[in-house]
Amino acid sequence: MKKTILFSISAVLLFSSCAREFNQVYKTDNLLYKYEYAKESFANGKYERSISLLQDLVTPLKGTENAQECLYMLAMAEYCSRDYEGASETFKKYYSSYPKGTYAEEAEFYVGQSLYMSTPEPRLDQSQTVAAISAFQEFLDMYPDSKLRNTAQNRLFALQDKLVKKELLSAQLYYNLGSYFGNCTDGGNNYEACIITSQNALKDYPYSNLRENFAILIMKSKFELAQQSVEEKKLERYQDAEDECYGFINEYPDSKEKATAQRYIAKCKEYTKENATSGAVSSLH
Repeated sequence: MKKTILFSISAVLLFSSCAREFNQVYKTDNLLYKYEYAKESFANGKYERSISLLQDLVTPLKGTENAQECLYMLAMAEYCSRDYEGASETFKKYYSSYPKGTYAEEAEFYVGQSLYMSTPEPRLDQSQTVAAISAFQEFLDMYPDSKLRNTAQNRLFALQDKLVKKELLSAQLYYNLGSYFGNCTDGGNNYEACIITSQNALKDYPYSNLRENFAILIMKSKFELAQQSVEEKKLERYQDAEDECYGFINEYPDSKEKATAQRYIAKCKEYTKENATSGAVSSLH
């Protein structure tokens, strides 16, 4: 018990001593001493202290030999403390201030990396993801031979996958809503919205590994749309659904939904055959 109390007292005294030391450094007019203390704090992983000091030093150190390093270190300290939004802005500030600077290439990369680290899950708004893609693309255009090129490209692929998943979730939601018209306007239809969303995703992301998922939704939506159509549109839509099913089987012959496609084809043929027959009978009369 005594040892615990002594340890606690020692910790408090040490913290108080460190806090006093930091306050003295923060208030000093010796810029070089303050800067060296900020560097030491950064090296020791005390990023919040480093940030406080560096923010206070950026303007006074402008035009000195430490100006570039100070601004870049501030950005890295913000990044390491997980203030990704602040880090992104500071890296941008460094790059715009020193486009040919010592850390220009790294700063340009970390603009994208900071945005990448702050991107949300696919269900949420993906504005940050789009911004990160733009930043990495700009980096690759500016530094095509960079040692960070492969990392940037991998980040791009991961970010694009997130956008594809967002589209897939939207398409799946439309399909799940099915015949519910409460959210439709101007005579729209959830199955049609699912088809359009999925087709656009396939066009925008031709190399996605989720292509089959979109193809399944298109196939199922076209069949459901045919079933629920008014009579004058049914024949055309059943034929369209049948063609979609054949196309799906040709492209994904080993798909787990192949049996579904075959079942749809049988039902489509049944309808088209009956209507072709009744149409022929009607023409005789």
